[in-house]
Amino acid sequence: MSDPIPVTRAVDYGTAKLMPDVDRKRAWLLTVDGAPQSYVDLDEPTHLEFEYARRLGHVLDIVAEAGRPLDVFHLGGGALTLPRYLAATRPGSRQDVVEADRGLLKLVADHLPVPDGAGIRLHAGDARDWLEAAEDDSADVLVADVFGGSRVPAHLTSLAYVRQADRVLRGSGVYAANLADAAPFAFLRSQIATYGTVFEELALIAEPGVLRGRRFGNAVLLAAHRPLDLAALARLTASDAFAARVEHGSALRDFTGGARPVTDEDAVPSPEPPDGAFSIG
Repeated sequence: MSDPIPVTRAVDYGTAKLMPDVDRKRAWLLTVDGAPQSYVDLDEPTHLEFEYARRLGHVLDIVAEAGRPLDVFHLGGGALTLPRYLAATRPGSRQDVVEADRGLLKLVADHLPVPDGAGIRLHAGDARDWLEAAEDDSADVLVADVFGGSRVPAHLTSLAYVRQADRVLRGSGVYAANLADAAPFAFLRSQIATYGTVFEELALIAEPGVLRGRRFGNAVLLAAHRPLDLAALARLTASDAFAARVEHGSALRDFTGGARPVTDEDAVPSPEPPDGAFSIG
């Protein structure tokens, strides 16, 4: 059998490339305009290569007892890394994935299809439009990993958007968002303030170096109306190759400072990453 070869295709929002991993037989890296978007191992869907994906995977592990099926909405699709992970770790889960880039969805469906019966449904469209049309109390978890290029779109950062997420989540539901920022953290602080207006329980997962302002990086924001098992989450994130901290309570309030909630009128995208922050090669 010949070795897999890279696939390059123009998609709606740039040029996507699927590159095989020489060290793993059926693993692929997806990039868009040179920026890494997803990594999937078709033979081992529980392998999460990217640190932020592992942290989101840890969240999915602790939101309910092990193996229990969940109803999950994913805003942002990429190569469907987390939907594949959840299908493997919580069989019987019902998952809806919303991706704005139709061309990217087709590329992934053509070359990295999900197994039949995985319970993963794909939808092409804007994340907020789809969320606003979703039924009340219809999701256990809402995962937001939406980047327009390398920035979180402004219309997915406002209080009106957060209220829609709250409406769609069940009372015990959990919201998890992949965000990115650097000191002085104006964007990240404003997001914490915005979610804190609606949700009583908040937590932030990030590497200490990012939180200390040493570099630009990802941070996973969690929001819920119920206490989460943050002790278990902290153990999982601390054991990763690149250990992360879980901030909550007074430490998170101190980090947020006097940041104010974001409205639709003053919403802005997340900051542009510095050159090389998320590039490869």
